[in-house]
Amino acid sequence: MSFFHSEFVSKSGAAAATAVLGLALFSGLPFLAQENPSSTPPAETLKVTTGVVDVFAVVKDHHGHLVPDLTKDDFELTENNDPQQIRYFSRETDTPLTMGILVDTSPSQGRVLPREQVEAKAFVRQVIRPKDLAFVLHFDVDVELLQDFTGDKSRLERAIDETAIGGGGGGPLPGPFPTSSSGGTHLYDAVYLAATDALENEIGRKVIILLTDGEDQGSEEKLAEALQAAQKADIIIYSINISDASFYHRQGPGYNGEPVLRKLSDETGGRVIDVNRQKDLTQAFQEIANELRTQYLLGYSSANTRRDGTYRKIHVRVRNGDYKVQARRGYYAPAG
Repeated sequence: MSFFHSEFVSKSGAAAATAVLGLALFSGLPFLAQENPSSTPPAETLKVTTGVVDVFAVVKDHHGHLVPDLTKDDFELTENNDPQQIRYFSRETDTPLTMGILVDTSPSQGRVLPREQVEAKAFVRQVIRPKDLAFVLHFDVDVELLQDFTGDKSRLERAIDETAIGGGGGGPLPGPFPTSSSGGTHLYDAVYLAATDALENEIGRKVIILLTDGEDQGSEEKLAEALQAAQKADIIIYSINISDASFYHRQGPGYNGEPVLRKLSDETGGRVIDVNRQKDLTQAFQEIANELRTQYLLGYSSANTRRDGTYRKIHVRVRNGDYKVQARRGYYAPAG
């Protein structure tokens, strides 16, 4: 499977010839082919049961501190307001992590990209463990894969270093691969493609780290379509909201990307971390690393057995105490 599936690329009429060439060149480099088969998580590390809905939750007290010592009986979970029985539970889960790092390389990020590269590499060194896999892509007017799934930290770091304003280069493709002929920040396309062509068929904990100011220009996909793709693939999205206020001041229109990032993150069980200074960026990555290490896994079999493909709302709460639970707000039921 190529990272850019043919149905999506065919929308770009101006780049049709390039798309055909790109697909032909990329056909021998399947995105989902893991470079080290031995790194594939063993089956016993994850419960895979037909009809089981997995919900990863982070719990904090009223001071914002992580709460790592709750039990299954402390949680209450409903689907469309109907109580559900939690069948599987684990604390501080070691479930393998499959992660995509998506870096905004549009002109608005020119002054902040070097900081992002330094801290993203430190994050990779801290978070990636032997059973984990990650990939790196950048997006501007193009959405380009720079590093396929790997557990090799040095390869991931090199890919992060290859991000550059207006283009990455050095990835599996012999140059940028246009997804549209207009606009400069294909954020929605990047999320959509990462979900549908990379993470959809993976198992376990699936996370996207977005490094962006949340502005989109020129995407073929809409925000709703990108969010739906992430929800159907059971992905958690963490957004590091890093923007250059001076850039938007010079351009005229003000910055308004934060609501987009909150929509993507809040609905999928992640969150948005606003960054202004260097230490804020360091802290943002540290907070994500801490949360990924203190997640609870709540698994249940829906009492609604209809395979109708509908979106079903999930609500998780802690029975006693003043706690805030961060978890995805719903999922799409199987269809057919």
